[in-house]
Amino acid sequence: MQDTPRHKGMRKQLIDELKQMGIDNQAVLKAFDQVPRHLFLDPVFEKQAYSNVAFQIGAGQTISQPYTVAFQTSLLEVERGMKVLEIGTGSAFQTAILSKIGAKVYSVERQSKLHLLAKENCRHPAININPKLFFGDGYKGLPQYAPFDRVLVTCGAPFIPDALIEQLKIGGIMVIPLGEDGMQIMTKIVKIDHETYEKSTYGDFSFVPMLNNTAK
Repeated sequence: MQDTPRHKGMRKQLIDELKQMGIDNQAVLKAFDQVPRHLFLDPVFEKQAYSNVAFQIGAGQTISQPYTVAFQTSLLEVERGMKVLEIGTGSAFQTAILSKIGAKVYSVERQSKLHLLAKENCRHPAININPKLFFGDGYKGLPQYAPFDRVLVTCGAPFIPDALIEQLKIGGIMVIPLGEDGMQIMTKIVKIDHETYEKSTYGDFSFVPMLNNTAK
């Protein structure tokens, strides 16, 4: 499947919708224009790929609705050249958004099927990104590559994992959906020093759960 002028036109419509919903971060909107979402989905969803809805991507996981991706990324305040740890690669759509903004992305996925799918997606000529992708337990993060300027969790976490806070730079930002039972509170964390951090919340969202065992 290719990225055609028709797809690019649908992206423009999606971006207009995101603007109407309050997304005004220009770097995020530009990244959405550059990333062909339909290439991260099963071809059966091609016509609906730029609708503001989530889709199943296999292994019981979903690709988040565009507004959620845009909202989380805006909260993260990513700047070009920053080192970002992403927990929950999925199909790598969020990974691509971060990469197009100019972040150096390190992403962890616990489902081997999705880890392999993400690698394949990133190699597509119309996507053409080169993040560092890892198969493993997101609760543990990637201590060997820490510290990170930003940490983004793209699944519902029942608590803030200590390892992820430890791997965040002082002054760095983490965005994480906190909660269980299918509903989470979008939470932004700023690390003040090695002992303290500040939290602010941004409403209810629904994510698949963050699991701590490595699945096949």
